Amino acid sequence: MTYLIDASIFIFRAWFGIPDTMTDDRDNPVNAVYGYARFLSDFIESVQPEHVAAAFDVSLTTSHRNEMYPEYKANREPAPPELKRQFDQCREVTRSLGIRECANTSFEADDLIGTLAVGMREAGHCVTIVSRDKDLLQILQAGDAMWDYTGGKKIAYDDVIDEFGVRAEQMVDYLGLAGDSVDNIPGARGVGPKTAVALLAHFDTLDKLYANLDSVENVAVRGAKTLGAKLAKHRDMVMLSRELAQIRYDVPIAMDETALSRQVPDLAALNALYDDFGFGQALRQQARRISDSY
Repeated sequence: MTYLIDASIFIFRAWFGIPDTMTDDRDNPVNAVYGYARFLSDFIESVQPEHVAAAFDVSLTTSHRNEMYPEYKANREPAPPELKRQFDQCREVTRSLGIRECANTSFEADDLIGTLAVGMREAGHCVTIVSRDKDLLQILQAGDAMWDYTGGKKIAYDDVIDEFGVRAEQMVDYLGLAGDSVDNIPGARGVGPKTAVALLAHFDTLDKLYANLDSVENVAVRGAKTLGAKLAKHRDMVMLSRELAQIRYDVPIAMDETALSRQVPDLAALNALYDDFGFGQALRQQARRISDSY
């Protein structure tokens, strides 16, 4: 099993969950890096993964998706400097704990995770995506799962339809229709999650839906008689939305089975980082336990 960590989820969780009064001796907040280091150390110690990587988002404005649609994620406030600094520090902690970390200015963490998943499957591995982001469910295949580690919930490939009403393979078409307000993906105006689920249950794919718009009136949803015309009107936006939601599997990153093998922690580097952050003994002792058990 290969574990692919959506690092940003856990950094933001720490940023909002731990007061920013936790600072280093220069008064820089270290709340996010502390919470992330605690999460990652707990994860490594409890799971002891053989193959693992952590993927990071770099920017809200430089993704290839912004080139397609400038409004992509435009609803989000830019990260403050205090958080940007901690993102870089979290990457340092990841490397020092012996975990492969990866980031790319043109591709998001989702694309890195998708590319790594394909590469590790070719090496014979199933993947567990450590996240709670439903967009990532489209990556899952038989034997895979998504795991919200801190929330304690795991969604296996076969569970996706019970959770969301569509199969993992249909998730990108679902997002094309229903949109995603979190990422400012518009979808089809007037088509919500329930309607998107009903349409895909009937037609299976977005392409088949648009090849049979005359049959939409037969779908058991409210406003079915006029829905086909609405979908025709918004076709270009639906297709763009699907493209925005589609995770890429071809990010140009060096990837092989060895590259994702967990390494022994660099205790000297960790201690230097933790000294700089003003952290106490708990994380250091945990790092020593991880090192001793490697």
